[in-house]
Amino acid sequence: MSEKKKILFIYPPAPVMNREDRCQQPVKELLVIPPLPPMDLMYMAAVAEGMGLDAKIEDYSMKGTGNEEPGTESFSLFTSHLSLFKPDYLVVNVASTTLENDLKAVTIAKEILPNIITIVKGAHFLTENTDILYKYKDVDLVIVGEAEETLKEILEGKPYNEIAGLCYRDGFVAKFTGARAFIEDLDELPFPARHLVDNSIFRRPDNNKVQAIIKVSRGCPFHCFFCLATPVSGSKVRIRTSENIVAEIRECVEKYNIKNFLFWSDVFNFDREWTMELCEKIIESGLKITWSSNTRADTADEEMADLMYESGCRLVSIGVESGSQYVLDKIGKKITIDNIRDTVKIFKKAKIKVYNYFVIGLPWDDEETVEQTIRLAVELDSDFISFYTATPLPGTRFYKYAQEQSLITSESSWENAYFSPVVNTHFLTKERVFALHKSAIKRFYLRPMYILRMISNIRSFAEVKNYFVAGMGILLRK
Repeated sequence: MSEKKKILFIYPPAPVMNREDRCQQPVKELLVIPPLPPMDLMYMAAVAEGMGLDAKIEDYSMKGTGNEEPGTESFSLFTSHLSLFKPDYLVVNVASTTLENDLKAVTIAKEILPNIITIVKGAHFLTENTDILYKYKDVDLVIVGEAEETLKEILEGKPYNEIAGLCYRDGFVAKFTGARAFIEDLDELPFPARHLVDNSIFRRPDNNKVQAIIKVSRGCPFHCFFCLATPVSGSKVRIRTSENIVAEIRECVEKYNIKNFLFWSDVFNFDREWTMELCEKIIESGLKITWSSNTRADTADEEMADLMYESGCRLVSIGVESGSQYVLDKIGKKITIDNIRDTVKIFKKAKIKVYNYFVIGLPWDDEETVEQTIRLAVELDSDFISFYTATPLPGTRFYKYAQEQSLITSESSWENAYFSPVVNTHFLTKERVFALHKSAIKRFYLRPMYILRMISNIRSFAEVKNYFVAGMGILLRK
């Protein structure tokens, strides 16, 4: 009887970041953004285990070995795991913001295990794929697009030239087999391999309770200027059935004792009938859970919000982006300021907390539009906000535009993406954008009435601790 093939899935040693392809967020400098579980690796590991492979998942950014910053010294731990586990395959999630660092893992793997097959995946390869094979000799295969079916065919031993969504070498020539069609029936995917990660380290930022992610749909039809959602997952919203989602929730509750969830999607309540049905199925299941999700600012109504609350929803996040209608129109957001105001009111009325996202430093931002954004944030007075600095990730329309308009300079660095500005606007330098960004955070969070409201809502010591840490982060921000 032949020995099981082994496969190791990793987030490489690097600063802690959320490597979900759409966002690729470093979390150190971002308020109320917790580290998220490696869902892409968990899905792929479930596929591999279903084929009889021995799979392991490691997130080395979460494995500091002492006093060092997590990720900076844990290549030694990675080396140890390679020597002990001796995988036949290595799958690495590569982010645009940490590309060079991430690919060091591939080189180390080849040095220790010369015959290992190294596979990389990530949104970066939507635009740069065969080039990687020429630049990095230790990379064997590049997965382009959704990874589960491509990986399955690799592990089945299918000829590389017959596997859609794959870059490989034919002699000295790098070849791309062409785009793979998106997975139409998401119910066919196995549930993520949660048994391969330490679920206890992924917690809600407010009350510190363990939280799981349920990926409920993929795809977004809006294709905003700065966002990777449509390039990564397509313009068609592909939804899982409510029965399939509830089955995964039940597994989390009964097998892992997890009762807090983030319903992850590119646009959660795009399909009203499906949203209402999912809420009803959760209520009918009798599962006592709490959950959060993202939403657009023009797809909710009072009936929907009330049913969401009844089924356990306690927070929604809304991509507001800008307080300037001119900027919203330029980025193709397809919402109005009044849409935003109305939606926030709807969820507040339903007793659902609101978490708004804003972006400062888009190409058309000037002093006035940024001021409009800050004023709208204060006016909406949501429970939480994040002010991001505009980051043109490869694959977005923003990236192409920034290159064409020379907004990216030779000094541009993606090391602290979403916090430290990467590009100038047509009217503001990166340095001025950074100053406005920091000012925006303080102007929102250090309002006396906001502080009093947050204190009055605290229900546990864990919340006291988390809010204190976040507050000190704001006060000490330079």
